[in-house]
Amino acid sequence: MSNQILQVDENMLETKLDRLVSRKGEELLNAMLDAEADEITGAARYERASGRRAYRAGHYERNLTVKAGTMTLRVPKLKGAVFESAVIERYRRREQSVEEALIDMYLAGVSTRQVDDISRLLWGERMPSQTLSDKLKRVYEDIDQWWNRPLAAHSYPYLFVDGVWHKRTWGGSVENVSVLVAIGVDDTGHREVVGVAEGMKEDKASWEQFVRSMIERGLRGVRLVVGDRCAGLVSTVNSMLPDARYQRCMVHFMRNVLSKVSHKHAAWAASALKAVFAMESRQAALEKAEQVATEMESKGLKAAASCLREGISETTTYLLDDYPVEHRRRIRTNNMIERLNREIRRRTRVVGSFPDGRSALMLVCARSRYVTANQWSARRYLDMSRLDGIMQSTD
Repeated sequence: MSNQILQVDENMLETKLDRLVSRKGEELLNAMLDAEADEITGAARYERASGRRAYRAGHYERNLTVKAGTMTLRVPKLKGAVFESAVIERYRRREQSVEEALIDMYLAGVSTRQVDDISRLLWGERMPSQTLSDKLKRVYEDIDQWWNRPLAAHSYPYLFVDGVWHKRTWGGSVENVSVLVAIGVDDTGHREVVGVAEGMKEDKASWEQFVRSMIERGLRGVRLVVGDRCAGLVSTVNSMLPDARYQRCMVHFMRNVLSKVSHKHAAWAASALKAVFAMESRQAALEKAEQVATEMESKGLKAAASCLREGISETTTYLLDDYPVEHRRRIRTNNMIERLNREIRRRTRVVGSFPDGRSALMLVCARSRYVTANQWSARRYLDMSRLDGIMQSTD
């Protein structure tokens, strides 16, 4: 038995297979184009037929970029008829999968210039920024439908809201505006981006319009809204979602308090705040917070003590008996939406500033949809049967 080991150069084999596929595909497509020309003219090439409807007038060559490389197509030209092919779309220069791959690159965070470079490197074909923008318009039509889709199929007991800031060109100057994002956890326990809208300065009017748009699309069953201490958000929740309570993000609240603590007492204050939120009941957490605030005052940290007393009530909503113990760790912070916002910022940072609000909104929607479709589609975030049990016992 021979001891020789067969070694295969995978790169060379893959290259040769690509060339073989490209050559055979080219031959097949050209044969199909010829067959279509025969059908339109009513006769084969060089055939003399009385029922002929048109005549051949040569051909012209056209390149088509596919995954396996570039094919050269010989498109027939006719006299007396217009050649329309069902095999190759008119003016198409790239296979659909190639275009989808390039668009996916853009939505994943690759700049238009890099998309052009990658297209030339892989397929020898350019994808200028204007061409990419034209292709994205069709994608944005689909995103528009996703953005305005009805929400009546599910109820959303938990709603996480926040704003992500970006730069927009307005009247020749660049200004900061926000895009409001809402993530809902539905009655099956799955996460879903339920709302995206431009919020300008993230004021009360913006929040009211944002929540109203989701209600008009069928948002219902909200029992807890989790967010940062944004202007107008709390009053909007109280007025437009009367059955829901507001939970201030615990992490943001702790940062607010610690920002008023001197470096000398920072470590102690951080440990004390963690002890507050480690309590098993809301009443115990409020009592512990009062003890910590009193100690802060004794250490000369009056601003931190005032901040703690002012916000501790709305930051411990998650400890109420209306919400399962198993859900507490995930509903007390806005970390989920913060992670999504980081993905959005990573993409918008590549663009820099946007020419108008719609272009920014569409890219944020596209990025949100791209991230959530890949990471959230099949994974259940919370076991909502725990919440159902509490609701039944309350009734």
